[in-house]
Amino acid sequence: MKRQVGQVLAVATVAASAASVAYALTPGTATGENVPPATCAPEAGKRQLRGMWITTVHNLDWPSKTGLSPDRQRAEYVKLLDTAVKRNFNAVFLQVRPASDAVYRSSLEPWSKFLTGTPGKDPGWDPLPFLVDEAHKRGLEFHAWFNPYRAAYDDKTAKLPAGHPARMHPEWTIKHEGRLYYNPGLPQVRDHVTRVIKDVVRRYDVDGVHFDDYFYPYPGGGAKFADTAAFRKYGDGKTLANWRRSNVNKLVAQVSKAVRTTKPYVKFGISPFGIWRNKSDDPSGSNTRGMSAYDQIYADPKAWIKAGSVDYLTPQLYWPRGLAVADYKVLVPWWAKAVRGTGVDLYIGQALYQVGTSGAWSKAGEMPAHLALNRKYPEVKGDVYFSAAQVRGNPLKVMDRLAEEHYARPALLPLIQGLPKGTPAAPEDLKAVGGALVWQAQPGARAYAVYRTSQQDSCATADGRNLVAVIPASARPAYQLRAGGFFHVTALDRLHNESAPATVKITLP
Repeated sequence: MKRQVGQVLAVATVAASAASVAYALTPGTATGENVPPATCAPEAGKRQLRGMWITTVHNLDWPSKTGLSPDRQRAEYVKLLDTAVKRNFNAVFLQVRPASDAVYRSSLEPWSKFLTGTPGKDPGWDPLPFLVDEAHKRGLEFHAWFNPYRAAYDDKTAKLPAGHPARMHPEWTIKHEGRLYYNPGLPQVRDHVTRVIKDVVRRYDVDGVHFDDYFYPYPGGGAKFADTAAFRKYGDGKTLANWRRSNVNKLVAQVSKAVRTTKPYVKFGISPFGIWRNKSDDPSGSNTRGMSAYDQIYADPKAWIKAGSVDYLTPQLYWPRGLAVADYKVLVPWWAKAVRGTGVDLYIGQALYQVGTSGAWSKAGEMPAHLALNRKYPEVKGDVYFSAAQVRGNPLKVMDRLAEEHYARPALLPLIQGLPKGTPAAPEDLKAVGGALVWQAQPGARAYAVYRTSQQDSCATADGRNLVAVIPASARPAYQLRAGGFFHVTALDRLHNESAPATVKITLP
């Protein structure tokens, strides 16, 4: 479908020192998303996901310990978000379900012990509306992160709160090497996990649903995962390995459908283990020699890509360049090829927690080099850092370096193929008032993008180097002027579909 973009028909010159200056502006009347003229170069560095995982399990990131007052919990969370904003990030991924528990009020699963220290104990407030709202106020996308199969961190079922699904349905669970898991082979388990996720999507204003890399248990002490009875009942002639992968694929497809039918604009993505398969096991695998998601934990990201059941993948490439068993330089092009032409977005999971430890990670230049390598592959549309505590801690001052070399300017969110498209109304009444560029707020806008060029340029909004600010709709629609020039302001909806620009020329005295 062709999209036509109306042109800004009037440009005015105003003095920024004036108390209030009005001028005649005819905004664009776009009927599709903001697409620069065909003669413009492709968007350069304008859209990039920049995120961090906020881990609740074991109080790794938030809250810092159990039993904090709601005010302390809120204050800690806001500091993490402010750190993300300082680094020009635009997304957070917060763990709302560490192990069949909830950091939100739920009728399906008990309160998480990581809030109060006691499983099932009401913390006295529902954190999730606050967590989502505060992210949105700062222009951050909020992805609700779920662990699908972990039922408890130990296998003592009697210690679980009354009403816990694993106590009510012990037949759903498998005790394995000291922990309690839901059996991925049972349709009842898939249905329960899907209900939990659909409940969150329906009741809260989340932007995404996110799974981590925990599917079938990682190899541990060598104990056999006791799913033989389910395999006999539901195996349908498959090998055990293929049946297990099929179980995971069914859950992913089921959750994907539930999310899309509940709120079509909510994204669904997974951060799989960074090696799909090794070339020694499959010619289409990567030239690596590590554990693989496909063979050890029965997760098949290539199947999800082919089925279109995920909007994005964030493979956890937690290894440095040059590591023989899992070389970052080998894995990035492999994943780029895997998603090429599929419409599935690719973001790279970065091991910020490793920075400052040993080997290549002892060098401050390793992580920035990852991002430099990513630029060679247009399929790589962003990065997510594990985890928020390290983003705030800034090990080896690497975040300072990333800010200078890669994140000096803000970025819009990538537009994911298959999600709703639309065109917000262009900003109106763009003018200078008291040293600030101001405009009228637009209904339905989540944020506004501000671009600056030294001369009139019909391609101004195509180049990320012109992007000077992304202003959340919750803030006053204003940008403090620091220099004159041509300013182009667009409205963004929640997915960062972009309006046509309103343009004004500002001449500073």
